[in-house]
Amino acid sequence: MTASARLLIVGPQGSGKGTQGVRVAEAFGIPVVSTGDIFRANIKGGTALGAQVSEITARGDLVPDELTSEIVRDRLSQEDAADGFLLDGYPRNAVQVGHLDEFLGGRGEALDAVVLLDVPREESIERLRLRSSEQGRADDTAEGIAHRLDIYEKETAPILDVYGERGIVDRIDGVGSLDEITERIFAALAARGLFVAA
Repeated sequence: MTASARLLIVGPQGSGKGTQGVRVAEAFGIPVVSTGDIFRANIKGGTALGAQVSEITARGDLVPDELTSEIVRDRLSQEDAADGFLLDGYPRNAVQVGHLDEFLGGRGEALDAVVLLDVPREESIERLRLRSSEQGRADDTAEGIAHRLDIYEKETAPILDVYGERGIVDRIDGVGSLDEITERIFAALAARGLFVAA
């Protein structure tokens, strides 16, 4: 029985994966590695990376694969991620899956499970509209939301086929209360022999 786990949480924007990712990572005692958080921290800190990322995201585009993978490799090489981690927002396409496989394979590791939060598109849009009015995020415009959901459906959804073939995808109903969804995730991981730290 282990509390260590190498996890990936996937879902469309507005699926609640950020919130659930933090809950799952805390329960397992592993760090959340969120590309969005890393990018936002750099933008806020006024770093060179932040300026680069800010320019890209202002256009509504995604940060290039090589740059994203480099940042994630650096983060996963840190000591607190040695026994496990929860990835949020990476890999988001087939190229990044290849980068991650190469990196983990070089350490003799692999992902233990991919948690997919399944949320209907209308629900995602509604949640993002709500977040926009509460947090005032510049990228949460109607056009921005639709654009990001389109990118998710075109680029990210196909990685689930890759991981599905490996038999590590757990499809979780992402509609319900926070606690209900968290419990569904824990139950799915427990069925794989991945148990929360006591």
